[in-house]
Amino acid sequence: MALEGFNTAPATDAEQALLTCCRSLRWAHRVAEHRPYPDLEALLAAADEASYDLTPADIAEALAAESLTPLPAGAYSAAHTALSAAHAAYESRFGHVFVICLDDIPAAEALDRVLTGIRSRLTNDPEEERLLTAEELRRLARGRLRRIVGDFSSQPVP
Repeated sequence: MALEGFNTAPATDAEQALLTCCRSLRWAHRVAEHRPYPDLEALLAAADEASYDLTPADIAEALAAESLTPLPAGAYSAAHTALSAAHAAYESRFGHVFVICLDDIPAAEALDRVLTGIRSRLTNDPEEERLLTAEELRRLARGRLRRIVGDFSSQPVP
């Protein structure tokens, strides 16, 4: 029923919901215009395909709307300082925020994973990092898309 709600929602509503997954207008339009999807896997495959086709400008558009990785509740000030410094170094080197998908990572490990990720990716050349960033955006969009399709189950079907 949730997928049916997404499939039958007005195009503008579907696109607005998709923009919460990936802030590329081209990506959201492309995924919305191929509705209806027979199942969630078909929707995720279409989202992946649209992600793989993102241009550098599309990626920049999506990254401009991403925010810094939040600190877990109760994080101590040294962690805050370390994460802030790592984010600043990354943004200085690559010109955009650091993105990483933490969907399968336990909350207790998230901070370490982010710090390790930033530090290891700071050594990448810009092209390698562009590819990794695009992959992380794709993974983030998949997780967010799964959640928004669930949100459509609570909306009345027209």
